[in-house]
Amino acid sequence: MSLFVAAVEGGSLASAAKRYGRSPAAVTRAVALLELNAGETLLLRSTRKLSLTEPGERYLAVWRDVLAKLSELGPAETGAALHGRIVLTAPELFGRIAVLPLLETFLEKHPLVSARVLLVNRLVNLVGEGVDLAVRLAPLADSSLSAIRIGEVRTLLCAAPTYLKNAGALTNPADLTNHACIGLEVEAEGELWAFASPVGTTRQRRSVRVRPRLSINNAAAVIDASMRGHGLIQARSYQVADAIAEGRLSRLLPEWEEPTVPANLIFPAERAARGPVRALVDHLVPALRRLLADVDASITPASIPS
Repeated sequence: MSLFVAAVEGGSLASAAKRYGRSPAAVTRAVALLELNAGETLLLRSTRKLSLTEPGERYLAVWRDVLAKLSELGPAETGAALHGRIVLTAPELFGRIAVLPLLETFLEKHPLVSARVLLVNRLVNLVGEGVDLAVRLAPLADSSLSAIRIGEVRTLLCAAPTYLKNAGALTNPADLTNHACIGLEVEAEGELWAFASPVGTTRQRRSVRVRPRLSINNAAAVIDASMRGHGLIQARSYQVADAIAEGRLSRLLPEWEEPTVPANLIFPAERAARGPVRALVDHLVPALRRLLADVDASITPASIPS
């Protein structure tokens, strides 16, 4: 089962052989044995790539779950060192800024644990993609997954002081049409930037269509361009808190910001009952809560409610 999962994740039988120190022939025999027991073809092999059949997809999900449970047996009962493999996903920039440094300290503490990290800006199917733990920066849909709240994030409108020095008036979101904006939607003609009506009124959501003068398909690069004075951006609070604190960016129209969105760790409950996943959850939760609380405190005027 381990060889099969490794072959699928690595894209070849050779990658599974290398990972486990086995010969390619041994991996081929292992896959053949699994297919014999299943009574179905699970992998389609060509000279270029592997692809799963429909039965292969089903067996892959089951075997990943079995391997995760096996990796959790023993240490919790005997006090032995944690061992096993964790698959973790997070939004790209939040992962780089907040999650990876914490994961690295966890791995240093537990040398028999390994991790695979997916930093992607899309909704990951945890069960279907064999993921143990995810950071979700959005309202949660109803599901069978467990969730632990770690804080909240804001979407801020920002620009560099060098840009604002020579820019026109900006008193409400409608003024954005007269400003240079930097966007993330490189394939679109324009973008909808979301706001909410000011504090003290019924806070109705509204959107303003902007036509960015510059579009870049990477959030970090968008922020860098704004700090160099090329225009306005919308960014998450954790992405720009340091730049605001250091004066490289200014927070604009805070009274028009949308309400905060929740930040959670989510996971299939059975995978975090014990073992390395449980230990990583316990390691991440207090640290991420402190980080997001510090971010919010550093950029939030007392007059702006959550």
